[in-house]
Amino acid sequence: MPISITRAQVLRLLVLGILTAAISPAWAQQTVPPPSPPPPAVPDVPTSATTPEFLATADEVLEEMSELTGWKLKMPLKKSMRSREEIRAYVLRQMDDEKDAKERYASKRSGEAFGLFPKDFDLDGFLVDLLTEQIAGLYDPKTHEFYIADWIAPDEQRMVMSHELTHALQDQYFHIEAWVRAARPNDDAELAREAVLEGSAMAGMLEYMLKEKGLKLRELPDVDPSFFVGDLSQTPMLQKAPPFIKDSLLFPYFSGLNFSMGVLRTTGWSGFASVFERPPANTQQIMHPSLYRANKVPAPLKVQLPDDFPGKDWTTLEENSMGEFGWQEVLKQFLEEGRARHIAGGWDGDDYICFEEKGTKRLILATRERFHTEEMASLFFRAYSDALAKRYPVQRELSKAAGSLSFVGEDGPVFLRCVGKECLSLQGADSSAFSAWTRRLGWPPASAGHQEEEAKPVAADVQTTK
Repeated sequence: MPISITRAQVLRLLVLGILTAAISPAWAQQTVPPPSPPPPAVPDVPTSATTPEFLATADEVLEEMSELTGWKLKMPLKKSMRSREEIRAYVLRQMDDEKDAKERYASKRSGEAFGLFPKDFDLDGFLVDLLTEQIAGLYDPKTHEFYIADWIAPDEQRMVMSHELTHALQDQYFHIEAWVRAARPNDDAELAREAVLEGSAMAGMLEYMLKEKGLKLRELPDVDPSFFVGDLSQTPMLQKAPPFIKDSLLFPYFSGLNFSMGVLRTTGWSGFASVFERPPANTQQIMHPSLYRANKVPAPLKVQLPDDFPGKDWTTLEENSMGEFGWQEVLKQFLEEGRARHIAGGWDGDDYICFEEKGTKRLILATRERFHTEEMASLFFRAYSDALAKRYPVQRELSKAAGSLSFVGEDGPVFLRCVGKECLSLQGADSSAFSAWTRRLGWPPASAGHQEEEAKPVAADVQTTK
């Protein structure tokens, strides 16, 4: 899934660079050197000088975070300072550890198929540049070590420490690396677990900031927690990011923080033990915590394409779930945000498969979505039809009927159909393939639609749903 690139390879590595830039504007205005070519392999032992001041500050913050969260330190924590070159080398190694080149390519191509990335976008290169700009410190759950960037004075890094050392304490109790990976291969579920980690660490950071004022986070009135940390998007590389990358990076911090605030207000820090024991199943439960509390989980849903589809010349890139967050992002690329949020809120399960043809590199994308009600499925049909009209302003051989749409766009044939609570979309394959798919699912034949003129531009009929 495209989200997996920004999540698995970035979220654990972005580690509050954007947060510290937003909280402390002076940092955001610092001149950041342009990324250099990947440096040679760096030994595991850091070459940067780890100062006594840094160690003393980290120990002090760690003790305070242990007191705030109730998670007592079970074993000593390794701490060190790293240079920009060392951190960059670490980033490159982590990208390969999380996903190999083949998996990263598959995720990027799937993102292109959904319209989330521009064609031929250098995603790997962009992410490395973004991380080089942003990283200020991190906790590595593989080595159980906390790193800090050596160009930031330790006393100015206390907020970063409070966040990352919360992760260190979590790891000693809940083994966070294995806990996040247990959600695989469901990328939406993995993103939900990342939101628990980042959101609770954000809560820890805010608790640390409020402590000197004699306040507790759970006792504050209902306000937007993002107020405390400003606008995280105002950093140079993040400003250049496609909207989907930016939103995927920020989702675990802010949506995760809102989710974590609910836990803190009801059960305090001790309540996170039950969250780690019963993790949120999807991003919908993060976005709507009441569904998590009610343990509302959609029934499994699979695309179920015909067995011989699409043929021997095609390779399966990946199969996964977009979730409510993912579909909200797809619709947001082309529609007003409020409408996208409302439609995606009706999500009740989905599955998609992306294929690539050998030689030509053409893509086929097949998606199956289910909604809470038939009305929400109907709203999705209209919204996704409008989104497709904006994505493909010239639509040849247009055919529209009740709950059914087909046309030929820039990237080939496109089909969209909704029956009852479910919707199917197929991009890049012909009408016989779509008909075979609907027959396999037992759907009734579609009624004949209205044929439009060849190559006639079709304007999107966008209506905001309240």
